[in-house]
Amino acid sequence: MSTAYRNGTLPKGALKVDRPLFMNSSTKASASFKSKTAGHTPVSGPRRKSTGSVGNSAANTKDGTYVSGRVRVAVRLRPRNAEEMVSDADFADCVELQPELKRLKLRRNNWDSDTYEFDEVLTEFASQKRVYEVVAKPVVESVLDGYNGTVMAYGQTGTGKTYTLGRLGEEDTADRGIMVRAMEDILSEITPEKDSISVSYFQLYMESIQDLLDPVNDNISIVEDPKTGDVSLPGATTVDIRDQKSFLELLRVGEAHRFAANTQLNTESSRSHAMLMVHVERSVKGRDSVISSENGSTSHTAKAFKPPVVRKSKLVVVDLAGSERIDKSGSEAHTLEEAKSINLSLSALGKCINALAENSAHVPVRDSKLTRLLRDSFGGTARTSLVITIGPSPRHRGETASTIMFGQRAMKVENMLKIKEEFDYKSLSRRLEMQLDKQIAEHERQQKGFKDDIERIAQEAQVRIAEAEKGYAEALERERLQYQSDYMDAISKLEEQWAANKQKHENEKAKSSVLSASMEVAELKKLFENETISRKAAEEEIDNLKNQLAQWKRSEAAGNSEILKLRKMLEDEKCQKAKLEEEIAVLQSQLLQLSFEADETRRNLDRGETEKLPGTLDSPIPPFMHQHLGDSGVGEKASMAKLFEQVGLQKILSLLESEDADVQIHAVKVVANLAAEEANQERIVKAGGLKSLLTLLRSSNDETIHRVAAGAIANLAMNESNQELIMSQGGISLLSVTAAKAEDPQTLRMVAGAIANLCGNEKLQPKLRAEGGVKALQGMVRSRHPDVLAQVARGIANFAKCESRAYTQGSKTGKSLLIEDGTLPWIVQNANNEASPIRRHIELALCHLAQHEVNAKDMIKGGALWELVRISRDCSRDDIRTLAYRTLTSSPSFQAELKRLRIDYG
Repeated sequence: MSTAYRNGTLPKGALKVDRPLFMNSSTKASASFKSKTAGHTPVSGPRRKSTGSVGNSAANTKDGTYVSGRVRVAVRLRPRNAEEMVSDADFADCVELQPELKRLKLRRNNWDSDTYEFDEVLTEFASQKRVYEVVAKPVVESVLDGYNGTVMAYGQTGTGKTYTLGRLGEEDTADRGIMVRAMEDILSEITPEKDSISVSYFQLYMESIQDLLDPVNDNISIVEDPKTGDVSLPGATTVDIRDQKSFLELLRVGEAHRFAANTQLNTESSRSHAMLMVHVERSVKGRDSVISSENGSTSHTAKAFKPPVVRKSKLVVVDLAGSERIDKSGSEAHTLEEAKSINLSLSALGKCINALAENSAHVPVRDSKLTRLLRDSFGGTARTSLVITIGPSPRHRGETASTIMFGQRAMKVENMLKIKEEFDYKSLSRRLEMQLDKQIAEHERQQKGFKDDIERIAQEAQVRIAEAEKGYAEALERERLQYQSDYMDAISKLEEQWAANKQKHENEKAKSSVLSASMEVAELKKLFENETISRKAAEEEIDNLKNQLAQWKRSEAAGNSEILKLRKMLEDEKCQKAKLEEEIAVLQSQLLQLSFEADETRRNLDRGETEKLPGTLDSPIPPFMHQHLGDSGVGEKASMAKLFEQVGLQKILSLLESEDADVQIHAVKVVANLAAEEANQERIVKAGGLKSLLTLLRSSNDETIHRVAAGAIANLAMNESNQELIMSQGGISLLSVTAAKAEDPQTLRMVAGAIANLCGNEKLQPKLRAEGGVKALQGMVRSRHPDVLAQVARGIANFAKCESRAYTQGSKTGKSLLIEDGTLPWIVQNANNEASPIRRHIELALCHLAQHEVNAKDMIKGGALWELVRISRDCSRDDIRTLAYRTLTSSPSFQAELKRLRIDYG
C-alpha cells in the first residue's frame, strides 16, 4: 500500500462507500451534510457496547436520515505536586469533584461555587486503565468497526496531558497511556494475514508540520480532497506495525524528536502539538456490497466477480501543547514566540468549537493548521472523545475555568459518523487469478486427453505393424530352417572327410615316435652334464663364504680395540666434567658474594638515598641496582670487572638458563648490575642477554627473578637503539603481563621504570599503547606505593612530552592517547600529591597535554583547568610554572572558560 493510500487518498478506480454509524429521524443534520450523504443505505451501529458509548441513541430507519454523535468530554484532575504542597498548603483546592454524579464544582470563593456536568469525572486517584476505558476504548472499538476516531487531551501546561496519552509504561506497565493501550487492543482484534495497520507520527510546531519519525522532513504540506474535503498528509512517514514492540520503539523515536522546554510551570513543557495517526484496514465478511443493493439487481456474472469490501478507518490521538500565561510561565525570547504560537492555535481551535456549538454558518477552520488537521474530529465524520486536564491549585483558577468552559462548549459539537468502505480489487484480482489457474488446469487436462487419444491411435498402428512384422518373421524362419538343413548335410560330409584324414595322420605319427625316443635320451644326458657343472659352482661358493667368515672375525678384533679407545675417551670426559663442576662451584660462590654485596648496596641506597631518585623530570630512569657510593662502590665495580674478565659474558648469560633457581637469581643480579653501566649494554645485547632476560620474564614464576630481570631491562631501555629491540621482541607485552601479576612494590617499581623509559621514544608510542603499555601503567597505581607512583607519573610525563613534540612537528592531530585511554582523571587527582617526585611529573604532564587545543575541552570537563591555574601560581619549579602560565594565556578555550567563570587571568 502506498503512502497516499494510507493517508486517505484512494487509488485509481477504487470505490468509497460512506455509511453512518447512527440513524434517527429526530436528529438535526446540516443541509450541506444531507446533500452529501443523501441516497446512502443506513446500517446498524457498532457490534460492541461499552460503558463509554455516546449518549445519543442510534437506530435504523427507512427514511435514511442520520444521527450525529456528540463529542464526548471527560475531565481529569491532577494531584498536587511538591511545589503546590508547600505554596498552597493553607488553601483549599479550587475544584471539588463529584464522580458519582459526574459533576464538578469550581469555587468562586469560600462560600460560592459553579457546578458543571461532564460525561465522565476522573479524580486524581483514577488509574490509567480507568481513564483509557472511559475515554478512549469506545473510540478504538468504533475504529475497529470502520469509523474514524479521535482522542484528544486539552488543558493548562503541566496538568498531565502527555502523561495521560503518551506514557509508555516501561518502568510500570500500569502507567501505560492511551496510545499504548489503544494499539494493544487494535493488534489483538486484527488478523495479520488479511488486515493491516500503519502509523504516522508528527508535530505542529509554530505552524509548521514536522515528521517525528524523520526530523529532516520538517515542512509537510496539508492536502485536501476537493470533492470530499478529507485532509491528508502525503509527505508524512508511514510505518507498518506488526507487533507492540515495534510500535513502542516508534513512540520512543517520536518522543525523542519532540520539542520541549523548561518553564516556571513545567520542567518539560511540550512546545508543539503532537498527533499520532493510526490507519486500520480490515476485510469485511458475510455481507453484500452497498453498490449492488443500490442497483437493485445483480447478474450472475456480477455476483461471481463481486470484489470483497474493505473498511478503512483512522484513529487520531492528539496531545495538544498546554495553554499558558506569559506572566506565570516566565517565557522569554524564543520560548515566548513558541508560547504565542501555541496560544494562537488553541485560540483558533476554541473559535471553531464555539462556532460549531452555536451552529454558526461559518466555521473558521482555515485560521490555523491545527483546526485544518482536526476538521474531521469536530463537526466531521469521526467519533471524538476529549479529555480535559486540570490542576487543583487556586493560583491557576482562571486557567482551570477556561479549560472547563472549553470542555463544556466541546460537548455541544455534533459529528456525523460514517463507515468508510472500499472494494478490495486486489482480492478480486487474486480471485480472478485463481479462476484463471483453474481454466488453465482444465485446458491442460483437455490437452492431456488429446495426447492420450493420439497415443492410443499410435498404439493401434504399432499393433498392426507388429502383426505384419510377425508374418514376415515366420516366412524368414521357414527359409532359415531350409538353409539350416542344407548346412547340417554339408557338415556331415565334412566330418566324414575329417575322420578319413585323421586315420591317415595317426599312421604317420606312429612312424615318427621311434625317432622322438632317441631324441629324449640325448636330452637327459645333456641335463646330467649341466647338473654336474652346477655342483662344482656350489662348492666354490662355500669356499668363498668361509673366507668371508675369517675376514669378519678379524674385523671383530679391530672393533674391540676401538671400543677400548672409546672407553678411555669417556673417562677423560668424566674428568673434564668434574673440573667444570668445580669451576661452576667457584662461579656460584663468586655470584653469591656479588649478589650479597649488590643487596647490601640496594638496602643502603633504599635507607639513605630514597629522596635522590630521578634528578630531572625528562631524563630516563637512572640505572637500577647501581653501586655503593665511596669505597664500597669502587670495590664492587672492581669485583664485577674481575668476574667479567675471568668468567666471560657468555658464561654468565648461560647461567640464566640453569635449572637451579638460586643460580638463576644470582646470575640475573650480576647481569642487572653489568647493565647499569652504559659501556656493557651493547655487549650484553649482542651476546643475547636481552633475549635471555625476556625469556626469564616469560617462563619463570619467581618474584625475585621478575624484579631483577625487569630492573635489568629498565637499564637496557635507557639506550634508544635497545628500546626498539625490546619492542620488536615483545618486551612491552611481557612487562604488561608481569605488572598485572606482580604484587611486590619493588617489582612494580622496576616494571614501571622500564615502561617509563620506553614512553620517552615517540616512534614507539602507537605500538606501546597497542600492546598494553599505557594500560599497564594505569594498572600499577593499585600499589599506592610512592616509588611505584613516581615511576608511573614519570612514564605519563614522558608520553605526554612525546605527544607534545609530535603535535608541534605536525605528525599528530587527534586527541591525546592518554585522554582516550582514561588517564586524565588519575592525573588530575594526583596533580597535587604530597610526594614531590610524583607531583612534579604530573604537573609537567598536565602542561604538555594542555599545550594543544584539541585536548582543551576534555581537560576543562575533567577539572584539569583548576590544576593548571594552581601550577601557574604555586609550583616550586620556575620552568613548569612559566609553561603552565604560557599555556593558559595562549589557549582560546581556556581563556573562554576562565572568562565564563569570571576568573581574571590575563
